[in-house]
Amino acid sequence: MANKTASEKMRIIHDTKRPMLSDYINELFDDFVELHGDRYFADDHAIMAGIGYFNGTPVTVIGHRKGRTIEQNMDANFGMANPEGYRKALRLAHQAEKFHRPVINFVDTSGAYPGAGAEERGQGEAIARCLYEFIELRTPVVSIVTGEGGSGGALALAVADRVLMLENAIYSVVSPRACASILWKDPKREGEAAEALRLTAQDLYEFGMIEGIVPEGQSAAHIIRNVGRALRDQLAELSVETDIDILLQKRYEKFRKIGVFRQINQDENEGV
Repeated sequence: MANKTASEKMRIIHDTKRPMLSDYINELFDDFVELHGDRYFADDHAIMAGIGYFNGTPVTVIGHRKGRTIEQNMDANFGMANPEGYRKALRLAHQAEKFHRPVINFVDTSGAYPGAGAEERGQGEAIARCLYEFIELRTPVVSIVTGEGGSGGALALAVADRVLMLENAIYSVVSPRACASILWKDPKREGEAAEALRLTAQDLYEFGMIEGIVPEGQSAAHIIRNVGRALRDQLAELSVETDIDILLQKRYEKFRKIGVFRQINQDENEGV
């Protein structure tokens, strides 16, 4: 894997020639049927979800949808989901649980949509509900960050037994541009913010936050093929564990291990 800076990776993942969710679905999944709506408000085009076959196994596929043209991106809200998108994702996840289908999530978003309407309809609650219920979903879950993994909008689809990243993908608590705007009031310093955030696949694998890095190769076809191989291997490993309660315990413990904190005595450190 080439040693690229975070800024270089950000330019790579915004290349419109890179595979998008529809490309992965067309190439990796047979007889895919898209399902629509959250049964509460609307069908959010920023989240695509449906069922199909992966190497002969029925699976549920959920992911952030983007486009290659301005019209496609506007229709998909540039991959920034509203709460109804996350509720649709959760509806499909529970359907997969009912029929014992593995769930495969594709993550590619700069973050959840922060508009007034989204907040009025419970954006934070919808994301929190995904986190809460995916951790206890009684079926195997594999998530792969294929481009941007920004903030809670990405994390909502990344609570999984296995989290993978493409070698040039990024995954962070906040987008570099938003970070630069908040810290320095200057979005042009997003490259500096990207380096400070340690958001590359290599950084996160070193931190133990993801289970694997998928090499990209030299073309879109190579990327799709390598993603297919990685998903095949991960699902095969997860299928060995037949006791779902053990699988859930491992999933829970995996996320509990992320992060390190130190508790201090407040009285002894007063004024420090």
